Amino acid sequence: MSRRNQEKLIQFGLIVATFVMIILRFLMNEKGRVNPDSIRFMRTAHVFPVIDNTTTPLGYPLSLKLFSLMGFGEFWGSKILGVLAFLWMVWFAWKKRFYFRETVLVGGLFSFVSIFAYTMSEPLMLPFVFLFLYTGRKIIIDELSGTKAIFYLSLILILLYNIRYPSLFIIGGTLVWGILNFRKHYGSTFIFSGLIGLAFVVLYKFLFIDYFNSNYVDEFLEIGIHPTSKLLTELFQGLTTSFNPFIHIANPAGGLINFAIYGIGLLNIVLMISLFLKSRLSETQRFFLIIGVVGMVSSFFIQYFYSTTPLDYRLLIAFTFPIWLLYFRKFYQFFGRIVYGITFLSLISGFAFTWLSRGNYLENRREITTFLKSENLENLPLKFYVENPDDLDKVQIAELMSTVNPNISWTNNPKDTLKRNVLTAHKVLSKMKIDTNKFQ
Repeated sequence: MSRRNQEKLIQFGLIVATFVMIILRFLMNEKGRVNPDSIRFMRTAHVFPVIDNTTTPLGYPLSLKLFSLMGFGEFWGSKILGVLAFLWMVWFAWKKRFYFRETVLVGGLFSFVSIFAYTMSEPLMLPFVFLFLYTGRKIIIDELSGTKAIFYLSLILILLYNIRYPSLFIIGGTLVWGILNFRKHYGSTFIFSGLIGLAFVVLYKFLFIDYFNSNYVDEFLEIGIHPTSKLLTELFQGLTTSFNPFIHIANPAGGLINFAIYGIGLLNIVLMISLFLKSRLSETQRFFLIIGVVGMVSSFFIQYFYSTTPLDYRLLIAFTFPIWLLYFRKFYQFFGRIVYGITFLSLISGFAFTWLSRGNYLENRREITTFLKSENLENLPLKFYVENPDDLDKVQIAELMSTVNPNISWTNNPKDTLKRNVLTAHKVLSKMKIDTNKFQ
């Protein structure tokens, strides 16, 4: 077998293994890979065309609504969407001969497998980020220019913002790239597209957010809410876990294992930087790097004004993605096919973690479905009482429940627990048992 055919076989094996791992990742989880944000996404999709919040854009909930109308429901629709997002990226990269090898390698990293298996907006965002990078390259190499180039690039930026608000940083990165290269033939295209994207953000704020929630800015913007020392520590932890190809989550309890996790990530970052410095980057590769760096830097500084959870692999995934593509391109250039070993090891470590921390989502779903039917609550709007949002043992019950009845919201008012459609952890666990994940 020729060397080329051997590599194709390796790539096909990685694609199949990644596909299987995405499915195992949510089936071998006690609640199907959802979190409190997932509850909001599925509820928003379920009650549409009623707009119940503007905390996130409507792109992802509308996608779930589409799958729901097709008969899959919001939860299973989110899983189908994640699998299709991965397969589309691989197909597009192969069809357009655009970073195909690197797309297969990055998609198989356990952190990206976890993203594709998540009921969150990132799985929908990644294909559009990929399309954005492809369009940017076409403009840079002058295969796309003029009004057509501005239209396509601006359209993708607008679509990205309608999926996740942090796409504002990609819009900013586009503008920065255009300004840095304003003398070149493509500079004005990126500048105009960036400005159009920013104009849309302003219009979106006044015509959509303010219309449905005039207090949004007052509720979420607050200057000086986090000290710099805390943010820098979280940035280090977020970057080293995001760029750790094997383990992307630190142990919340601390311990020596975290030194290894952060250490591997730090060493990988050092290797990444050395490879970038050692070889000459093409204009397209510099474009990838600028978009990634601007996105990560902006994600750090926005925390001074915007209340958000600490930076982690999920929040940074759209910005680490182009850097991972560039890294694997350079790694293959210097070390050859050994690069495939990184993704294979990542899948192996991911499977080991998934197996050791396994729960049984399908069994839990059957239990919660039986409970809701017995209480005649399977189709009613529900509320779940949680006194402390950090009490994960109780929160995960609501998360599991949302995968069966997505029309669920939170309450912290003890008086609400007297109502029939308001559930508590005690009410649920007194009538059913959940197969829990000990690493939750």
